[in-house]
Amino acid sequence: MKNGLIQEAQNLFYKMPQKNVVTWNTMIRGYFLNGFFSKAIAMFQEMPERDIFTCNIVISGLMHGHDVQGARQVFEGMVCRDVVTWNAMIGGYFINGMLDKGLKIFEEMPVKDVISWNLVIEGLVKCGKLDLAEEYFKRMSYRDVASWTAMISGLAKAGRMADACKYFEEMPVKDVRAWNVILESYIVNECVDLAESIFHEMPGKDLDSWKLLINGLVRCRRLVNALGYFMKMPTKCCKTLNSILLGLIRNGHVKEGHAFLEKQPYNNVVSWTNVVVGYFGIGEVMSAVKVFESMPIRDVTMWNVMICGLGETNFGEEGSKFFIRMKESGFHPDEATFTSILTICSNLPSLDLGNQIHAQVVKSGLNHFTAISNALVTMYERCGNMHSALLEFFSMQRHDVISWNSIICGFAHHGNAEKALEMFERMRLTDVKPNHITFIGVLSACSHAGLIDKGKYYFDYMKSKCSLQPTTEHYTCIVDLLGRFGLIDEAMSFLNQMRADGIKVPASVWGALLGACRIHNNMELGVIAAERVLEKEPRNSGIYLILAEMYLSCGRRDEAESIRARMEEKGVRKQQGRSWVEVNNSS
Repeated sequence: MKNGLIQEAQNLFYKMPQKNVVTWNTMIRGYFLNGFFSKAIAMFQEMPERDIFTCNIVISGLMHGHDVQGARQVFEGMVCRDVVTWNAMIGGYFINGMLDKGLKIFEEMPVKDVISWNLVIEGLVKCGKLDLAEEYFKRMSYRDVASWTAMISGLAKAGRMADACKYFEEMPVKDVRAWNVILESYIVNECVDLAESIFHEMPGKDLDSWKLLINGLVRCRRLVNALGYFMKMPTKCCKTLNSILLGLIRNGHVKEGHAFLEKQPYNNVVSWTNVVVGYFGIGEVMSAVKVFESMPIRDVTMWNVMICGLGETNFGEEGSKFFIRMKESGFHPDEATFTSILTICSNLPSLDLGNQIHAQVVKSGLNHFTAISNALVTMYERCGNMHSALLEFFSMQRHDVISWNSIICGFAHHGNAEKALEMFERMRLTDVKPNHITFIGVLSACSHAGLIDKGKYYFDYMKSKCSLQPTTEHYTCIVDLLGRFGLIDEAMSFLNQMRADGIKVPASVWGALLGACRIHNNMELGVIAAERVLEKEPRNSGIYLILAEMYLSCGRRDEAESIRARMEEKGVRKQQGRSWVEVNNSS
């Protein structure tokens, strides 16, 4: 039962020629510990005879399973109760958040032991009732180490370090657990220097003492000190090593972390996975691949990191090859695997691989995961198959904000503003709240369809009803909408509003304004917009060409030539366009 072998224990139990109360109690307790509450109750009711230990086990099990009423019935049906019975009820009430009932039954107890008092104090501390916990603490005639540490820990977590230290100093006997509590208290309150002093004062240290200090040093970026203590640690463990390694990687010291790991015999697959993640994070893809290939042992998470990392660093084709290798190596893709490979497929020009992956998702029975369905919707919409995207969307058991954003932005991207806005109105009827990305899709749809009034309405709705502060992307959409249909002065007012809100006007907004000026032949404002873009993106060839074209359309050939001369002087070249064409299933 302790090892979770329920069926084996059950078979052995029913084969036993004779069973006593202890045997029945062991089975019932095992069922509760492994979460089989209904089987535990059925066996309790089946028992030919019970003792007080049986009832205590059942009360505790039911309380942990949040069946307070059932536990109360067993308690009230007991002819004889001991202090353990009462303690089970007290602990159960506190576990289920019933403070008043827990305190009431505590006061009704005929005899209380130190455990009874500790249950009350710990329960009150966890609920943030520190003043009341102190009252009960002061009422205690005898306190053990657990009594003191419960108070110290609670006060420290509430930021009352002075009171926590006072209790610690008053402790008559301090064991290593008490020292660890005050050590952790200083670390939680970001007093790592004081924690280090406490560490050196400790008469004895255990593994937790070392781990607490090292993890605290890592959190405050004292990585060199953390490494020093790790090397002095009498018993090293992979978890502490991984904490230091992760600290090095998060602070940009990936190569140093890798070198440190190479010298340590204490490592596992998690250690190497962290290094691979680190190399992807700094863009050293080949180093990540090299580490992966050198690993003697790999797990599903490691394969997922490779597939996801390659996809995010624009090596999607390599990522798809790793997906195939993963399956050939006997590993079964999980939710994260399929989400990553589908994201890669959404950036491929062909849907062939995406369709195959979709079939594998259905076959594996993982199509009920929202994250996978979201990735499928995104893949289909990015590849232009909105029909399949919509079918997948409506087949989903539940939708989150990502689901709605994918379908709304998909229709907007493909110019179907009516459908995009229809889906947004459906979203408003649900409990899912729109976010910034939702309104980028909505405003983009309005811009493409020329829905000026609706665009302005949704822009105001976003701010006033959804309490979302517009970002540069939203301003770009609204400026593009207004400018595209000749309302350039109004577009400028939005641009000025951005400045008033303290938002720096990005190149994208100036670019949208430039596009409007190009359509409506507003040369003067167009030149200003173009120059603002070039200040931020001096090598944007498209802006030079639009500006030159606008000068030519006005018959100002000299200015157009000067723009082309500026391009040549700065070494800016027009980027070549590329297309991917599939004919007869070949690219």
